[in-house]
Amino acid sequence: MQRGRSTCLRQLRHLCGVRQFPQQVKIVEVGPRDGLQNEKTTVPTDVKIEFINKLSQTGLRVIEATSFVSPKWVPQMADHAAVLSGIKRHPGVSYPVLTPNLKGFQAAVEANAQEVAVFGAASESFSRKNVNCSIDESLERFKLVCDAAAHKGIPVRGYVSCVLGCPYEGKISPKAVSKVAVKMKEMGCYEISLGDTIGVGTAGGMSAMLEEVSSHLPLSCLAVHCHDTYGQALSNILTALQMGVSVVDSAAGGLGGCPYAPGASGNVATEDVIYLLDGMGIETGVDLMKVVEASRYISNHLGNKTVSSKVFRALTSSKL
Repeated sequence: MQRGRSTCLRQLRHLCGVRQFPQQVKIVEVGPRDGLQNEKTTVPTDVKIEFINKLSQTGLRVIEATSFVSPKWVPQMADHAAVLSGIKRHPGVSYPVLTPNLKGFQAAVEANAQEVAVFGAASESFSRKNVNCSIDESLERFKLVCDAAAHKGIPVRGYVSCVLGCPYEGKISPKAVSKVAVKMKEMGCYEISLGDTIGVGTAGGMSAMLEEVSSHLPLSCLAVHCHDTYGQALSNILTALQMGVSVVDSAAGGLGGCPYAPGASGNVATEDVIYLLDGMGIETGVDLMKVVEASRYISNHLGNKTVSSKVFRALTSSKL
C-alpha cells in the first residue's frame, strides 16, 4: 500500500510540475463549531456531544469543539462549557475552542480547555462586524489571550478570515493577510489558519496569497480553511498542497456558513477532502466511512439539506 501511495505521489508531481506534495496531511475538523454556529435552530447539547464523540472515533487528531463567545452574538454556542465538559476525550485527539478575548479564554480554562484559538481578519470591515473592533484592536486582545495561554502552557491557534475576499471590501491584498498572520505568529500562535471565509477564492488567488505569506512564515505553520460557495474549495486546497501546505480545515458533511458573511456557504466537506487525499496517496489517518457515519448522525438532527458533501451523498445513496 505504501509503495502504491509513493508511486501515485511521484506521478502527480510529474504531471503537475509541483515542488512536493506532503506525504501526510493533518485534517482539522471544524464541524462542531464552525459547522454548527450558523444553524438557525438550536442544536441540543447532547446531540453536539454525541457528534463530537463520533468524530473522535474516526482517526481525526484535531476536532474544534465549541466557541467561548457571548451567547448574544452566537446563540448556538451558548452551551460551550457543557459541551466541552460532556465529551469523551480520546487519547491523541485535541479539542480546541475559540476564545475571542481574555474573558472567553478564562471561561474556557475553567471548562478544562487544553487548546484555544483566536480569530482575526485581513479585512478591516469584517473585523468590525465579526469581533466589533479594528484589526489592530483585535490583535491587542489576542496578545492578552496568547500571553495568558503561554503562562498556563496552553497552545494557541490563530485564524485569519477573508484572506481571498471580503463581503464588504471585495478582494483582499495578500500583503494585508501576511501582516495579520505574521503578528499572530509573533504573539505565540503555533499555527495560522488562512480562511477563504466567503468561498470566493480561486487557485490563482490562493497561490498568490500563499506566496506572499510564505515569504514571511514557514509553510509548516500554515493551514488553509476553505468554504465552497463557488465550488472552488477542493481546487484551492490542491493548490495549497502543491505549494507545501500540509494542514487542512474541513467540516463533516460540509456543514457551516458564517453569520457575518452574507451568502457564504458551508465549509469544504471532510469527506470530500479525505476522498481527494486518499486518491492522491496522501496519508490522513482518518477513516472515511466513520466520518460519513458521524455526518449521517448530525444530518438526521439537522435535515439532509444541510449536508453538502458530494462524497457523503454518493456513499449514502449508492454502492459506488
